[in-house]
Order: sequence, then C-alpha cells, then structure tokens
Amino acid sequence: MKALITGASSGIGLDMARYLATKKYELILVARNKEKLEEIQSTLPTKVTIIVADLSNEQKVKELYVLTKKEEIDILINNAGFGVFGDFTTTELSKEIEMIDTNIKALHILTKSFLKDMEKRNSGYILNVASSAAFQPGPLMSTYYATKSYVYQLTEALWYEQKKKKSKVQISVLCPGPVDTNFNNVAGVKFGVKPLKSTYVAKYAIDQMMQKKKMLIIPGFKMKCAKFFGRFVSDKFLLRCAYKIQKKKAK
Repeated sequence: MKALITGASSGIGLDMARYLATKKYELILVARNKEKLEEIQSTLPTKVTIIVADLSNEQKVKELYVLTKKEEIDILINNAGFGVFGDFTTTELSKEIEMIDTNIKALHILTKSFLKDMEKRNSGYILNVASSAAFQPGPLMSTYYATKSYVYQLTEALWYEQKKKKSKVQISVLCPGPVDTNFNNVAGVKFGVKPLKSTYVAKYAIDQMMQKKKMLIIPGFKMKCAKFFGRFVSDKFLLRCAYKIQKKKAK
C-alpha cells in the first residue's frame, strides 16, 4: 500500500506520514525543503521516497503526477498550503497568487489526475486538507478563506459524483480549526484559541476517512459546534465574528 502526501515536511502532513508509517504504508513525501525531507526519510520505519517540488509551479505539479502515476497510489493527501494575513488592499499580490496556485491549482490538478486512475481501479482514498475557514468569509485573511472554501466545495461535489457512480473511491475533506503547526508563523498570525495537537488531527483524519468513510472531517468538539450553530445566524453576523477573531490574530 502506498500513500502520497504533499506538504509533508512539517505539521499535519508530517504527522500523517508518521501515522501511516506505523501502518506499514510505503510513502512518497513531497515538499520544498530537501533537508527536512531527507531527515524524515531517515527516521521513518518504512520505505520513503522523497520528491522536492514547489507546488505553486503548475509545471512541477504536472511533473509530480508523471513521476508517480505508475506507483498506483492508494492514498493521496493534498496537504500543501499556506495562508496570508492582512487587509486585502495591503497584502502582497504575488504572495496571494502563490497561495492560490498552491492551495487551489495544485490540489485541483493532483485530485483530478489521481482520481481518474483510482476510478479505473475502483479503489483508493483522497484526503483534501481544507480548514474551518472554508465555512465562511474571512476578513483580514480573505484570500486564504476563499481558497479553503474552494477545496471544501470541490471535495463535496466530487464525493457526491463518486457516490452516484457507486464507486469505491473514498474522497474526504479535513476542516480543522487552529492546529499547533508552523502555519501561524508563515501566515504572520497568532491563534486566539488553544490549538489542537497536530498528531491528534492527523490520526483522527485518517481514521475517519478510512474506517468510517466520512466525507467531512472536523476534529474537535468546538469546531463541530461552530459549524452546526453557524447555520442559524446571518452572514453579516458571521462576518463580524470572523473579523474580530482575525483582528486578535495580528502579531
């Protein structure tokens, strides 16, 4: 059994790799940091192939698929992504385009490419990592929230298409709240609430996808409640709440 994980050099991606390694999966780990990947490769108790790639580059994403398509990947985990904090008019455009290319375009290409292969075999798992940010607009992190909404809604639609085809391919989306990873440092924010442990989120997500066949995976009771009660308030109320939460994140 083989799993391909993007954004595997740290955080949730790394902890998913560690968890799958305990289950004897062969791993293909993708990230930009070669040194970290090599370190991980030397410590995991399973066969690990590392691929250094910048997934904000469309050509590199396509090359990644060509390199791995013959491996018959059993699990694809699209985890690579990052956020940018700030008012929309002041954030750096080039950084936002890089984020859109990573969070959306790379995920879209890999999902489409590997899903076609999995459909032919009538087996496989795809886990797209979104965020609780997917459920509402996010002033001060507007582009990041929008990218995660894309991931969430795309995965929902693909899950239903597979269901209607009576396919055995399982596609899921992970939507955690704050998680203790390097995300906040990259985005330039600090969390206003206590984050979940990355090890917990990684194990929970994989178990929910593989054992319970869940389409939407939300770790943590607080985030489940927030998703449920969000249905009963207005969009303007959610926007005010989101703005206050984001404002507190400013470093």
